[in-house]
Amino acid sequence: MNERLLLGRSIETGSWIHKLDPRSKLIGMLLYVAAILLSRSWPAMALLALFSVTVAASTRIPLKYYLKAAKPLRYLMLFIFIVQLLSVKEGAVWLTLGSYFLHEEGLRLGAFAVIRTFLLVAFTALLTFTTTPARLNQGMEGILSPLRFTGLSPGRFTLMVSLALRFIPTILDEAQIILKAQASRGADLSELPLKEKGRMLVTLLVPVIAGAFRRAQDLVYSMEARGFQMDAPRSRYHRLRWGWADTFFIAMFILLGVAAAIL
Repeated sequence: MNERLLLGRSIETGSWIHKLDPRSKLIGMLLYVAAILLSRSWPAMALLALFSVTVAASTRIPLKYYLKAAKPLRYLMLFIFIVQLLSVKEGAVWLTLGSYFLHEEGLRLGAFAVIRTFLLVAFTALLTFTTTPARLNQGMEGILSPLRFTGLSPGRFTLMVSLALRFIPTILDEAQIILKAQASRGADLSELPLKEKGRMLVTLLVPVIAGAFRRAQDLVYSMEARGFQMDAPRSRYHRLRWGWADTFFIAMFILLGVAAAIL
């Protein structure tokens, strides 16, 4: 597996979380998001971090993969921290930089925002690491099945999500190939100044987007050739089965949310 392209990839280790029903993992991730939003103190954040590390370690996937999943958003997290630090004017003045006054409350809220974003991205990567796209698609369709009574098509939505997850590593692979081709012609991105890097990345967008449309068109032709029809009755080779482990998994997240709200 290419370690640089982790988003949308499943890593099979045979852990108990891998064997869970995908519906329980999807519900667990939603409860985890709720627990993050309810956490407003340092003890609650520490509990979230301890819980996240424990569950991630039980998947038997090296923790470095979870860290790498959050790495692409490091600049966004830095931006969020700076915005919170400069915009919040509550609490005692912590530091003075010229005409800017940095307050303790801004520092606290900025740190909270960064920790929340990091935990959210790193831990929710567990969903794609432990679930194949096909089972994830089946789980989403199972959860959204009540929407059929409203006239909406859960199959259409789940197909869109599964194709998006499938295309992420494919597009990144194609971008890497184009970068290597440009480097072989003397346009090495690592040796260019920052301004030139920005211009080169803009020129990279055109072939990547064109390649994505080409692959999407090939996929449509392939599905039509195989007689694919949206919302047609289908049988399942693998049937979803809810077990005691799925109930235990959901209960862990419910307790986490309650504890985070109390602390």
